[in-house]
Amino acid sequence: MTTKPLIVITGASSGFGAEIAKLFNQAGFPMLLLGRRVDKIEALPLDFSTVLIKQVDVTNLDDFTAAIKSAEETYGPTDLLVNNAGVMLLGNLETQDPSEWDTMLTTNVLGVLNGMSIVLETMKQNKQGTIINMSSIAGFKAFTNHAAYVASKFGIHGATETVRQEVASHNVRISLVAPGAAETELLSHTTDQQALSDYNSWKQTMGGVTLDPIHVAQTVKFIYDMPQNVTIREIDITATKQEC
Repeated sequence: MTTKPLIVITGASSGFGAEIAKLFNQAGFPMLLLGRRVDKIEALPLDFSTVLIKQVDVTNLDDFTAAIKSAEETYGPTDLLVNNAGVMLLGNLETQDPSEWDTMLTTNVLGVLNGMSIVLETMKQNKQGTIINMSSIAGFKAFTNHAAYVASKFGIHGATETVRQEVASHNVRISLVAPGAAETELLSHTTDQQALSDYNSWKQTMGGVTLDPIHVAQTVKFIYDMPQNVTIREIDITATKQEC
């Protein structure tokens, strides 16, 4: 029986979430891994003896809550929540389908708010706990063909800092990681071919290779491994050749 506390990771099926799950699994933490593609989580190279998997859409507060509460019945209170689930659908504001705006804003912003709201009260009572919200450098600077995505990530930056201030006196840590362009599946659902072409042309200015998700996972682990009385408020991380 593990004596380490529970780690909850959303969007754990690929990219940053999958790499974060691997690191904490290797370190022997019990985990609740959440995602919409359970089969991909089940295919990860993990020791599943202390891993729970739930198919959850983070925009559904009831399902999200039920999944976390169920895991806590087995492993105790959530000590780390990584709000990683997110969607990036590039497109120009004038031509993009508004349904894509809705998808990004609800997943990227409401999903994070939902996650924080579920675990914060217990963390405050215990004066123990960490929430790490995964954002983007698009949360503090603009990029062409990213209007709705940028809006969603600016929202995460603002919400993270606000909640950090609200719970700091309870010894609860709220941190934010803002990666640059990375080798993940985020672009795979973009429907605007011109936006996709423009992105790939920009990527070539970095030699055609962007940030390896493993380094983002290591950053999350670094933040968590600090003593509870130390909060690393924000880390921005990019490939060295990414100029903007």
